[in-house]
Amino acid sequence: MMRSSGFTLVELLVVLGLIAALCGIGYPLTLSVVGRSHEASCVNHLRSLGVSLQSYLQEHGDTMPTLAAGRSSKSEEVDVLDSVLAPYSGGSDAFRCPADRNQFDLTGSSYFWNSTQNGLRVSELAFFGIKDRPDKIPLITDMEAWHPGGVNLLYADLSSSNQTRFGISQ
Repeated sequence: MMRSSGFTLVELLVVLGLIAALCGIGYPLTLSVVGRSHEASCVNHLRSLGVSLQSYLQEHGDTMPTLAAGRSSKSEEVDVLDSVLAPYSGGSDAFRCPADRNQFDLTGSSYFWNSTQNGLRVSELAFFGIKDRPDKIPLITDMEAWHPGGVNLLYADLSSSNQTRFGISQ
């Protein structure tokens, strides 16, 4: 009796099942890795915005800008982060978080300014009763929690992180 060289139906189904299982495991891992890379890139964007803010502060006597937290569209005529810090940044892409899919296109920035710090001198900054701790006073944050770790923040000491360092004490 002559036997043909080839795969049986059962062997093909087993191979397809293994491929499907590997894809089922690999896809979420790939999404997680991509999400973490976007988060790291966003933290770097916030660091560069910190450098831009530092340049602004040097030219304005260590006084924080007076900005709206954000705007609803690019056509709105208000002073916001991307309009005031634009001359100090590397262009409009400095205000785009890689994980942002629509806010940047709509508003011109992926980030919010902490407007409670408007017009204050660097030595006067305070937030939720926290004074003299620039490492706990947020200045710029993501507009939304696009990242696996949540929201990224730039603090007054110009460090950036995805960890919240402030709280409300009772």
